[in-house]
This record gives sequence, structure tokens and C-alpha cells, in this order.
Amino acid sequence: MDFRWRYADGTGADVPGPGLAFADQSTAEDWLSANWPDLLDGGIAEVTLLHAGEVVYGPMSLHPPET
Repeated sequence: MDFRWRYADGTGADVPGPGLAFADQSTAEDWLSANWPDLLDGGIAEVTLLHAGEVVYGPMSLHPPET
């Protein structure tokens, strides 16, 4: 079973994004850590991690926390 990210805009509506599959959760999270700025610049505001189609966690905002 694979891990995938589901992408959403600022309203929570699903939007297209990279259709990558990852062998494990750690690899999926490492990829997101390296690529979240590009996703945000491309109009993706939040992500949800899926494993075999089931939600692991999310939605999670890609916007940095306000200080």
C-alpha cells in the first residue's frame, strides 16, 4: 500500500498536484518538507496524507504559522 498527498486550495476544495506515491510515511513527509514552498506558490494551501486511500492526518496548512 502506498502513501499519497491530497491537495486543497484555501477553501478546502481539492486541487490537482503532483501525483506521487511513496512507499512509507517518512518518505512522503520528507518529500513534503522539501517541496511545500513550491506547492504553496502553485496554489495549494493544505494537504492531507493518505495511506491506501484512508486519511492518516490532515488537512494540514502549508502556510507558515503567524508570529
